[in-house]
Amino acid sequence: MMRGMIHCPSLYRYTRRESREVIIGNTAVGGANPIRVQSMLTHDTLDTRGCVQEALALAEAGCEIIRLTAQTKVYAANLEHISRELRAAGCRVPLVADIHFKPDAAMEAAKWVEKIRINPGNFVDKRKFVERDYTDAEYEEELERLRTAFTPLVLFCKEHGRAMRLGANHGSLSDRILNRYGDTPEGMVESALEFARVARELDYHQLVFSMKASNVKVMIHAYRLLVKRLAELGPDWNYPIHLGVTEAGEGEDARIKSAMGIGSLLADGIGDTLRVSLTEDAVHEVEPGYELARAYSTQPPAAPLPEPEPAAAFDPFVYRRRESEPLSIGGVRVGGSEPVRVVLPRAVCEALAGEPLGEMAPELVYEESGVTEIDPRDPAQVQALQEAPACLVAVADGVDMPLPQAYRLLAAQLPARHSIMLKDTLGGAEALTAPMAAGVHTGSLLCDGIGHALLIRLETSPRAAVQLAYNALQAAGVRLWKTEYVSCPSCGRTLYNIQEAAARIRRATGHLKGVKIAIMGCIVNGPGEMSDADFGYVGGAPGKINLYVGHTPVELNIPQEHAVERLIELIKSHGRWVEP
Repeated sequence: MMRGMIHCPSLYRYTRRESREVIIGNTAVGGANPIRVQSMLTHDTLDTRGCVQEALALAEAGCEIIRLTAQTKVYAANLEHISRELRAAGCRVPLVADIHFKPDAAMEAAKWVEKIRINPGNFVDKRKFVERDYTDAEYEEELERLRTAFTPLVLFCKEHGRAMRLGANHGSLSDRILNRYGDTPEGMVESALEFARVARELDYHQLVFSMKASNVKVMIHAYRLLVKRLAELGPDWNYPIHLGVTEAGEGEDARIKSAMGIGSLLADGIGDTLRVSLTEDAVHEVEPGYELARAYSTQPPAAPLPEPEPAAAFDPFVYRRRESEPLSIGGVRVGGSEPVRVVLPRAVCEALAGEPLGEMAPELVYEESGVTEIDPRDPAQVQALQEAPACLVAVADGVDMPLPQAYRLLAAQLPARHSIMLKDTLGGAEALTAPMAAGVHTGSLLCDGIGHALLIRLETSPRAAVQLAYNALQAAGVRLWKTEYVSCPSCGRTLYNIQEAAARIRRATGHLKGVKIAIMGCIVNGPGEMSDADFGYVGGAPGKINLYVGHTPVELNIPQEHAVERLIELIKSHGRWVEP
């Protein structure tokens, strides 16, 4: 299934990707350095006192790189005061200016901070959603315009020792990229490479790349494709990678979603710095970031594997669910085109008996599932399944391999008729909490189409365990059982109280199964980055909300106090509303 070179040396053993070291102030990213944990301020960048206090709290929590928005040159100029007061307070954590649309703001910000993040989709281009067939000459003319606008920033950063992140985002690509590549991982990668080529022509290499999306599958595929392309371009394209799932939301859902996207890439050795984006106070992003980074802080011993290594059972760049023959287990259909089933231990199922669980009922009892559990490295155990009739199979507890790699090896050697039951743990000591393990261990596999049933054991609270299972399936986009929210984490650009609004919207719409609602703080994270949301609630002006259907604005400048009610009316008018 694989198309040419893959994104990591082996799908079955962990090896950290080798990257060059990039210096950001007093902090080094990439190379042999630990995976760095970042966050972003939520205060208005003109609020010097608020930004300084929030940054000091982040530094106290262990945040290693702090980002601030600089939406105009005026905001960027205030970075001088924020930086000066932080350094006077003894805080040496490097600062990053987040730039959208404004090259002049980037030039100003680069005077005062250690790193500039630009979005290649809107640094030069103002997206107009215009369909146009570019000739090669017209495309090259656009690239020359890009080169002219970007070169001064590159030269300034090179002269003054500033680093730069080329952060492509799904849904905010330029019309030039969209018309040639579409809103795809390929387009995201090419968007960043256009800017990287200009930087390299000027012998500037203090670059970090990111490929962020709110759709976890798109995010995973984009990063894998980026790493593949960088490797194909040559060994000196080994720039560090910043990981993140954008607009992940809040609470357990956001942590699972972030763990799926970030953890699946870390498991393949990809990632030198990361941010867990939450619609919560910024300080809450730090610990889950460290939890993911710690899990990959050391290289595990290499386990003996079959030689030669088997071909992959999935395409790392395209989602396709693994085929299997349908089974009936205790009256429950598993495999084939059936949804991924939820499996819980008998004790948990018994504790839940009689509880009003609604959509969250457990479907199979682990001890009664008839699952065949094997070590995928054992040829005899694998061979025994070659001629066996279709059955449910899992990796046996105690197999000393990283869990995602163990299941990949199982899937690669298992006849397609068999269904696979995923586990959140193989029974050993676990470095991750239950929600993060569900994301890292099962999420990457689900996003690669592997898994027909899901066993949750790390979570010991019965109700929390069944909810965690369904939340993991929802986050992977393989089984939608409730409303899906795409919610940005707030920053200095946010034009209303997004945490309060998100809570109100969830209370009002949390029963709308399968409806996807985007909650965005401003136009930067508005129509483009909502991607495939059904409805959007976007900050249009201070205290004013714009409502969208897909990418189309339908109501503008609604006072915030009335906007949730208008959102409900909009959902009703499109036939997507049901009463709670």
